[in-house]
Amino acid sequence: MTKSELIAELATANPHLRGQDVETIVATIFEEITFALARGERVELRGFGAFTVKHRDARTGRNPRTGASVSVDEKSVPFFKAGKELRLRVNAGKIPRASAAERKKA
Repeated sequence: MTKSELIAELATANPHLRGQDVETIVATIFEEITFALARGERVELRGFGAFTVKHRDARTGRNPRTGASVSVDEKSVPFFKAGKELRLRVNAGKIPRASAAERKKA
């Protein structure tokens, strides 16, 4: 699913919200996660997973084409660990998504 597909799904599921408002909400959530990670904070979404930043030390790597040694600088990389509920749902197989009408009945 792409970001635009996510926005379209949310807009369809929430007809009381304008499409532009849904787009703003999704962009704000992604921005806040990004800013928190840039500050070195951990972002946990219960049932979904946790985003953290891992630091990798400088090292000597190899150019796969030439085999020459290459210096790789230290860096920080984003890391995602799936939550238990997400892992269980993925391993259980595809679960059909309820339509907006079915969600309203529940």
